[in-house]
Amino acid sequence: MTSVPGLRSPYDKVGRLVYFGRMLDKIRLHAAGRLPPDYVANLGEESPRVFDARCCRFLGVRHADLAARTLQGGSDEELLAWAHTQGTPRSDEECTIWNAYMAKLGWRDEVSERVRLRTAEYGLSGCGAETMFDLIEADEGRPLGRRCD
Repeated sequence: MTSVPGLRSPYDKVGRLVYFGRMLDKIRLHAAGRLPPDYVANLGEESPRVFDARCCRFLGVRHADLAARTLQGGSDEELLAWAHTQGTPRSDEECTIWNAYMAKLGWRDEVSERVRLRTAEYGLSGCGAETMFDLIEADEGRPLGRRCD
């Protein structure tokens, strides 16, 4: 189990979006030298399937630009507003679809096998994780069953 102080749940919302706040936490923790090495591999846009890359594509911003802006300071809400003005503005409906997609990724889809394999790899078999968000929650010691509101 990996507990990372200062790294919030992917379910936590900033404005209308899940995951965005977690990405900001990863940027800040990495800059402070406190992001564990296993997490650094999933930082940024190098791999198109990592959540940071998916989130940046959804927002229409480059991760490097968001990271630079994040490290200049500001609240999470200010950073999200910056992303909306610099990138692709999103409607409430698009944000609802994003939240549902991200929260359910791994449930009966092309990522299901990866969830199953990682659950076993992390020693979490039997924890009940059905999605990538569930797997993150279980791995970081948070209870399962949380959903996007």
